[in-house]
Amino acid sequence: MAITDAPRLKATTVEPGGIEAIPASRRHGSPWQLIATWTAPNLEFATVFVGAIAIAFFGLGFWQAMLALALGNALGALSQGILSTWGPREGLAQLVLSRTAFGSRGNILPSALNTVMAGLGWFAVNSVSGALALSTLTGMPPVLALLIVVVVEVAVAFVGHDLVQVFERYASIILGIIFLIATITVLSHANIVGPHASSGFSFGGFTLTVAAAFGYAAGWNPYASDYSRYLPKATSPLKIGLGAGIGNFVSCTVLMAAGAAAATIAGFDAGNPTTSFVSSMPPVIRDLTLIAICIGAIAANALNIYSGAMSFLAAGIKIRFSLRRAIVALGFGVIGFFIAWSALADAGTKYEDFLLVIAYWIAPWLGIVLVDRYLRRGTSIAELVPDHAKYRNAAGVIAMVVAGVVSIWLFSDQVQFVGIIAHATTPPVQYANPAIGDLTPLVGFLLAGVLYYVLFKALKPALGGPLADEPELIIGVDAADEVA
Repeated sequence: MAITDAPRLKATTVEPGGIEAIPASRRHGSPWQLIATWTAPNLEFATVFVGAIAIAFFGLGFWQAMLALALGNALGALSQGILSTWGPREGLAQLVLSRTAFGSRGNILPSALNTVMAGLGWFAVNSVSGALALSTLTGMPPVLALLIVVVVEVAVAFVGHDLVQVFERYASIILGIIFLIATITVLSHANIVGPHASSGFSFGGFTLTVAAAFGYAAGWNPYASDYSRYLPKATSPLKIGLGAGIGNFVSCTVLMAAGAAAATIAGFDAGNPTTSFVSSMPPVIRDLTLIAICIGAIAANALNIYSGAMSFLAAGIKIRFSLRRAIVALGFGVIGFFIAWSALADAGTKYEDFLLVIAYWIAPWLGIVLVDRYLRRGTSIAELVPDHAKYRNAAGVIAMVVAGVVSIWLFSDQVQFVGIIAHATTPPVQYANPAIGDLTPLVGFLLAGVLYYVLFKALKPALGGPLADEPELIIGVDAADEVA
């Protein structure tokens, strides 16, 4: 019996296969489970720190920061909801669906980027925050704490989709209660109407904060349908979109508010943000919060490793083992551990830069896949996404490369590189934010979408037949989906 014909398995059974389409016999779940799926991974310190850098690094007042953070989160949550609705139709992962916009070979570009950013980059960032929390709580060496956190993260992702969903469901309840108490405690000590809040409005700091928040919230976008593809085909798209969007937006905004509030408390140290965040809390709440930060890192990285492995396979990598997804996830865990180890010393600055880089590539990719979906409305993708189809679409690759290069070249605001326009508007003060901030994600999104539309019309890539004729199960998507 082929893997695609297998019935639903227990949550604790290792999920077989790779990125093949999910058949009707294995479909299950409710769209409202996505609230927990996209709440739990955001209930971690990495989310808190986005709010903190808005004030500590970008110089905004509390309410200015909250407006920017809410806007960035709303944009990321909106796209998360839209992309999540795509999963049940064909039962395919997000980076597999991306093949229609980039072609079989061209899809290696976004797949590789997401593999590196999700399976390795995000994994390292979150592992560091979880390890620092565990180290602070127990006094154990950070490297030992990191090893413990990574082992648990990899174990959950190794088993697969259903265990990940169960873990997120219970984690969202536990973490939600603890972080709500922590947020109220921090707000009670915060100085949200003090000197920080009376500082002049900075458009540069505002756009940098929007970009950072969007980079975080939209960082989940390339995973969206990975966790909705098991839902029955008839599931309401509206409920799917609301579940995913609400979970993403509320959790991000509440914890970023806690981070922004913490940054207004006297003595906040951006170089040691975890300790600073819990320093104003009573001992019991402090210890519970540190435990929650550690569990939150695991909740986030279970998704990062799982989807990183999916993206790796979506690039067309042929691994002829029945547990290929699980094996790849294990490999990413090992590599990610060493990357996280190297980042323990300077987590704050590296995280700020990482958030912006995430938005740099996701925004163009997002603009392209949204336009592609619009142009293909009413058509089937069954003839395009299988490995044997060897479908080509140069429009996606060209649009993404051009939009990415141009937007970064002109508007990037990184420690290592400042774009031409961003540099020209930077005040003559070292490390000052440029007057326009970082508009790279916005420019990249719009430019990529417009370019793709024009190139699609000019190059005329293949379209599938009528959507009504699409088969119930698309065969041949995974390079090794016939391995039992």
